Amino acid sequence: MVTFRKAAIIASIFFILGAVIQGSGTSHTLGKLGAVNAIGGSFTLALAAAITIYMMTKFALPISTTQAIVGAIIGWNFFTGNNTDSKTLEKIVISWVAGPVIGAVFAILLYILVKRFKKSAKIHLIRFESYIKTGLIVVGAFGAYSLGANNIANVMGVFVPAFHLKDLDLWIFTLTSSQQLLLLGGLAVASGIITYSWKVMETIGNNILELSSEAALVVVLAQSLVLFIFSSTGLSDLFVKAGLPPIPMVPVSSSQVIVGCILGIGLYKGARNINFKVLGEIGIGWIISPVASGLLTFFLLFFMKNIFGLNVGSKVNESTGALQQITNTMGYGQEDVSGIIKYLLMGLFIFGTIGIIFYILLENKKRREMHRSEEKFWKNMK
Repeated sequence: MVTFRKAAIIASIFFILGAVIQGSGTSHTLGKLGAVNAIGGSFTLALAAAITIYMMTKFALPISTTQAIVGAIIGWNFFTGNNTDSKTLEKIVISWVAGPVIGAVFAILLYILVKRFKKSAKIHLIRFESYIKTGLIVVGAFGAYSLGANNIANVMGVFVPAFHLKDLDLWIFTLTSSQQLLLLGGLAVASGIITYSWKVMETIGNNILELSSEAALVVVLAQSLVLFIFSSTGLSDLFVKAGLPPIPMVPVSSSQVIVGCILGIGLYKGARNINFKVLGEIGIGWIISPVASGLLTFFLLFFMKNIFGLNVGSKVNESTGALQQITNTMGYGQEDVSGIIKYLLMGLFIFGTIGIIFYILLENKKRREMHRSEEKFWKNMK
């Protein structure tokens, strides 16, 4: 099967691509929930959500970043005296329920299709497993792209309205201010995937329900489709043109969707192999995370404002709007920050190229050594 290292590298690359190319679609929804109008407030919200996520991950509980950041935004609204948009909150909460349900339905339908294809195609088991392995890599890449497109708003959405950078010309293409921020967020998430995601992968992949390779393929594809649907503005526009209601651009809880997909497979198989104890622990984590994040945000905002004198935001005057009240203390350093990002990208490209070459050479060396070992074994057998 695919090793953790390979899965983490593939996920990191495609998460960054999804974040930069399609990641701005869900930021608007979070902005309507609470328009953070100061960089100090954006930083404190992100810090509170990050601490909550870190602690939940420490106990191997699949926390939803959507719930953590939503809890943090509501905490900021309470602290600054701003109203929380109930319609936007209702839309987000409905997605927390609808996401796992849709994921379960997709997973069951896809699982039935894969089973029927396996039965009718009459492919040899070894060749079928080879196809599944390749499919897992392709679907995993699509899943990472969809995750970056849908969930990057949870990481950087609170910074977008309060932080403005000069457009970055990279010769082939140009990155806008929001895309630069989404890129930085994508790089941060990628480092987390590579260094600290093993425990949660183990909990999701094995402790709820032991999955076969084909079931794993179905689960990842079902989750990817759900995330992609809720982050695709193009698909939403097609719905409008067809006379249908638009698809809400909502940051869906990826951890809830993946658990819903796994649960769907388990229910289809008869629900005897599901570990309901672990499922209950995950459910408790989902309830605790937005509450803990909101409370932590409230106290951190108080601490930052009164101890460090940091401007964490103020009540939005609805007559002037939030955008006119944004305090952009970083405006003087727009060119410097964009320049740093430019050189950072150049460095990542150089080191990434060297890393890929080194990896290819290492894999070829392992392959040659394996071939020699096989030849030596068969010689000894003769």
